[in-house]
Amino acid sequence: MSQTQSMSGYQPSLRSDARPTAPISPVILGLSLSVFFVISYLICIAGYLLFPAWPVQHAALSIFLPGFELLSWRSYFLGLAESFVWGWYVALVFAPLYNFFNRRVAR
Repeated sequence: MSQTQSMSGYQPSLRSDARPTAPISPVILGLSLSVFFVISYLICIAGYLLFPAWPVQHAALSIFLPGFELLSWRSYFLGLAESFVWGWYVALVFAPLYNFFNRRVAR
């Protein structure tokens, strides 16, 4: 326990009067993550095009983006679409799990 926590009397633990936080909306999370992954993908591709000599392994994108090859137009748009889909996948798995455990802990 840090000095700040002991001085303020705060101790991180589950309280019996803990209330659940608001549930996470899968739609809002899906859109947010999809746009985040698309922006990250675009930054990675821009980095490859602007600084091809950097020792960053951009080809590692093919691990997460099936069919992606560095770099053709078809592959570029495939990676863009797959980045968007990954955001929805994470949201549709994570949001219900979070909401379920959030309700269970609050009981």
